[in-house]
Amino acid sequence: MSYRISKVTWQTKKLELKAIRERVFVYELHIPKEVEFDQQDITAEHLIIIDEFDGPVGTGRLCEDGLLSRIAIFKSHRNRDAYASLIGGLVDLAKDKGFEDVFIQCILDEVPEFLQSGFSTHGHVFMEAGIPRQRLKCPIQSLKMEPFTMLH
Repeated sequence: MSYRISKVTWQTKKLELKAIRERVFVYELHIPKEVEFDQQDITAEHLIIIDEFDGPVGTGRLCEDGLLSRIAIFKSHRNRDAYASLIGGLVDLAKDKGFEDVFIQCILDEVPEFLQSGFSTHGHVFMEAGIPRQRLKCPIQSLKMEPFTMLH
């Protein structure tokens, strides 16, 4: 299956972005809405991933500090091509903005996999929506796509 990425703003595509993230994070993963949507949505760069039938199947955002977050892909499209397209698009945005490093916040169970792929821990473990998470950092030049799965 082929995918294309579209850069959008929160102001123009808020309803579509919210619908995707609600479906994945709120209804499927039971993340509270008040945690899912935050002030960073307004200032972040957003991407929507679109399938070959012109339907939106996922989204992700690049925050002002280089954080790749709110990566949500519909269950029926969670595959290597979809993640590579979306993460690749976010990394391209980060490069265009001049970032040398990108960050992710992953659940603790996934930390070892990311550490083996060029990431390092950055800060302390924290709780978000009752889930322990760790912020990780990776130089863009060293970023490998293999470890990426569902991120928040």
